[in-house]
Amino acid sequence: MARVFPEGRLVYGMQLPIQSQSTIYAEPWEASATAADLAEIARAADRSGFGYVATCDHVAIPRRLAGPMSTVWYDPVATLSFLAGITGRVRLLSHVAILGLRHPLISAKQYATLDHLSGGRLILGVGAGHVQEEFEVLGVDFARRGAVLDETLDALRVALGPEEYPEFEGERFSFKDLGQLPRPAQERIPVWVGGSSPAAVRRAAVRGDGWLPQGDPRERLPAQIARIGELRAEAGVTGPCEIGAITEALYVGEPGWDTGRRTLTGKAEALAESLREYKALGVDQIQVRFRSRDRAELTDQITAFGAEVGPLLND
Repeated sequence: MARVFPEGRLVYGMQLPIQSQSTIYAEPWEASATAADLAEIARAADRSGFGYVATCDHVAIPRRLAGPMSTVWYDPVATLSFLAGITGRVRLLSHVAILGLRHPLISAKQYATLDHLSGGRLILGVGAGHVQEEFEVLGVDFARRGAVLDETLDALRVALGPEEYPEFEGERFSFKDLGQLPRPAQERIPVWVGGSSPAAVRRAAVRGDGWLPQGDPRERLPAQIARIGELRAEAGVTGPCEIGAITEALYVGEPGWDTGRRTLTGKAEALAESLREYKALGVDQIQVRFRSRDRAELTDQITAFGAEVGPLLND
């Protein structure tokens, strides 16, 4: 297993706005934003030293959930491919792809092509999913989605490997004598597993190269990270596991508007001091989110963070 980012350094990335618009986190201005806005934000992150930009994944949202979730969910492969063509360095993360909704050879074709076209910048973030109707309409067993994802991951490890004709024999999927080119540019696609349930943590430990917690506050992280270490030792899994965390909402500087009581605001030194605590907990990469009232304010925040806060994270 190879690390994506250098060991011992706290790296920062971000989930992109616009491409998913759940009311839990979307800003009002995103509803009327365009592809040009998304492109400019990704370019700003690329210029500002961000380790990755990330996109979400849902195929279809049922009416009963459309209020809080919205129905705005861009396709991750199409979106990351678009971003690959307009950025040069930043990694491209699916956070998270619901792989169980698709046959592993379809996912392998899509993500191998994306990695090939981007020059090896893909990080495959995966999760089990939680919307029952989405699974049912696609003919996938929702109750068994964890087991489906586990086997899909095992099949994908083979299908995204170096062989033009990969072979896999499992309970649900089997394939051989079927060739797929192009191969990924990376020798091994890094797989980061999302989720904070016991099953997700186990999956990250045993099958993942990294862990993407979903909503764990700082105080919960040490126990979760220790659990991943225990599970990897028990399973005999060696090599690094890159640990992530989603930070509190941020605003670099003193906002002249109400950014919410949970938002971390202030000068670069104060923000960096707070964020360095994640590194002390054993976190390798933080996913940051900025409060903003329009695209210009967000790109200004991204630029300020990269110039002023990022260099202080590893003092």
